[in-house]
Amino acid sequence: MRNTEHKLSVARGEEAAELLFKNAQLVNVFSGEIHPAHVAVDDGRIVGIGDYDARAIVDLDGAFLAPGLIDGHFHVESTMVTVPEFARAVVPHGTSAMVIDPHEFTNVLGKEGIQYVLEASKGVPIDFFVMLPSCIPATHLETSGARLHAADLAEMINDERIAGVAELMNYPGVFLGFASELEKIRAGKGKPIDGHAPGLRGRNLNAYALAGVRSDHESTGLDEAREKLRLGMHLLVREGSTERNLEHIISLVTPQNASNCSFATDDKLPGDLLSEGHIDHSIRKAISLGVPPVTAIQMGSINTARHYRLRNHGGIAPRYWADFLVLDDLEKFVVRRVYKKGKLVAENGEYRGPEVAIAKQPRNTMNIRFRGAEDVTVEAEGAKKIKVIEIVPEQIVTNEISVAPRIEEGRIVSDPANDVLKLVVVERHNATGNVGVGFVRGFGLQRGALGSTVAHDAHNVVVVGVNDSDIVATVAALQKMGGGQVAVENGQEIAALPLPIAGLVSDRPLPEVVEKIESLKAAAAELGCTLPAPFMSLSFLSLSPIPALKLTDQGLV
Repeated sequence: MRNTEHKLSVARGEEAAELLFKNAQLVNVFSGEIHPAHVAVDDGRIVGIGDYDARAIVDLDGAFLAPGLIDGHFHVESTMVTVPEFARAVVPHGTSAMVIDPHEFTNVLGKEGIQYVLEASKGVPIDFFVMLPSCIPATHLETSGARLHAADLAEMINDERIAGVAELMNYPGVFLGFASELEKIRAGKGKPIDGHAPGLRGRNLNAYALAGVRSDHESTGLDEAREKLRLGMHLLVREGSTERNLEHIISLVTPQNASNCSFATDDKLPGDLLSEGHIDHSIRKAISLGVPPVTAIQMGSINTARHYRLRNHGGIAPRYWADFLVLDDLEKFVVRRVYKKGKLVAENGEYRGPEVAIAKQPRNTMNIRFRGAEDVTVEAEGAKKIKVIEIVPEQIVTNEISVAPRIEEGRIVSDPANDVLKLVVVERHNATGNVGVGFVRGFGLQRGALGSTVAHDAHNVVVVGVNDSDIVATVAALQKMGGGQVAVENGQEIAALPLPIAGLVSDRPLPEVVEKIESLKAAAAELGCTLPAPFMSLSFLSLSPIPALKLTDQGLV
């Protein structure tokens, strides 16, 4: 702490503080109380609670003063905007710190992806703490842009902005004691290890926790969440865009166990950031479902800070950073003003923070070897039935079905009349020439093609289309724009969202990104698509760890 002697002098009342927040109703996350208080701030830190002389005074006139909010697990790439643009969106909602897993950037870029996030987040009025991605690649069934081993994690773990090791998605490998997984845990050198264990129960869950996993954000039901909590795992109550679990498990939270519970969003789509907010949305929802306001605020601040050892974050007390929210009503939890290290950074929903320098952006990540129509041709060879991926609406799981193919000139082609469309995955990181071709039911397209370079987890090119020529045109369009999402008809783009940063993220403002996403949805609907979120559905069709049938650049898995 800089200028310690000066701050001690201020705390003793011998010198004036820089700033005094006067006449607050302090939400005290340490004692669980709400009480009148004045809060003195100097050099970005809280130096005392009480009546102090100060060179400047902010009279809160009885408004509530709460600590800044913290998201316990988040993939910033899900927002499709840069880190500074994300900060501009969520700072007005009270977010002051983030625990992030740059899993998507790292799958494409390797260690460079982690460094990019660390650089891009410098200077923004949110403190970013990175959990090192532990599953790069997620499986051996697809080709990603990079590989990270335990030695790579050990090399980076000592950085003060590295909070630990991110979600161990290969949970069978952990509870079965695979050396590769245990080495990743050891590479954490005692820092927190995040879990990812959907549905894991019983003795295998015991083994998973014994290995060193200390949290989980995948609980979807009360019994699962309760068992994980009883085994000492920190429960991250997830309320994001693709997974909304809060309503189903929040009743588990009691005064006796709340300190072991926090909020996380995991993924947040651009439109939801604009319409709902961030952790403030989780707090509002929890309060509406019966959680006391102070408890909900603790879950969104100090609980997360303590679990991840984020020193001097998450509370209002001497030495803590002066990260505050001003609110008029705790039940409604609408943030009026936000302060970061004592400086006003948002007011009445408007960002007032600094404009930061743009970090060097990882572009030109489309390294494709694609021959066009010959790579997507499927010879019939007497096939009577073919395996087809069947989409389950609003789920990332799929079904495996068998259907009679449509055959033209000895080749299997899309059959829009029966909603069986060709699906193509093109490897885009290493120019391997790998192209997986399959068929999918559930899109309803009658014309054209849709394509994306957001395709979990390896983020190769994925395209669904009614005819081969539009599929080929879609791959070409994505390559030309450096990655993104696009709708094509008769060989022409009819809507597009370029994502030139790693093929995952736009360089445009959030409202513009949301507008382009809506245009893509409208274009897909015009082409006949019946899915409410077609590009999200498309992005999960290559997620090989999730059953029942998926397509990667290596084929059906």
